[in-house]
Amino acid sequence: MQQKEIENRADVSILVRSFYTKVRIDKILGPIFNGMITDWEAHLELLTDFWETQFFLKRKYHGNPIKAHNEVDKKMNHGVTPEHFGLWLNLWFETIDELFTGDTAFITKNRARQMNSMLYMKMFENRPK
Repeated sequence: MQQKEIENRADVSILVRSFYTKVRIDKILGPIFNGMITDWEAHLELLTDFWETQFFLKRKYHGNPIKAHNEVDKKMNHGVTPEHFGLWLNLWFETIDELFTGDTAFITKNRARQMNSMLYMKMFENRPK
């Protein structure tokens, strides 16, 4: 597939779906995500809304990612580690690099890196003392 700019929701959907195809079969991340997500189609649409909001500043996502990640960590007995976040980020970058190029792809990586760090820190802060 030839690389292109991320220009619209269809491109965001391709990115999200391609990425989560990898996540679902990853030996470490797959069991976590497959164990938590019961309706993949709804989840992929929600994440497309989230990333479309991030990339194009179109307010489509109305969830709370901090709360969602804290709930996952709680269900995992507070076992989510920086390694999990690193693996997620590496797969995200790999997928972007395979499919897209240009300014929005670069911004996408930076936003994911910032979000990744912030979500882990918020999760860590939320753990019982």
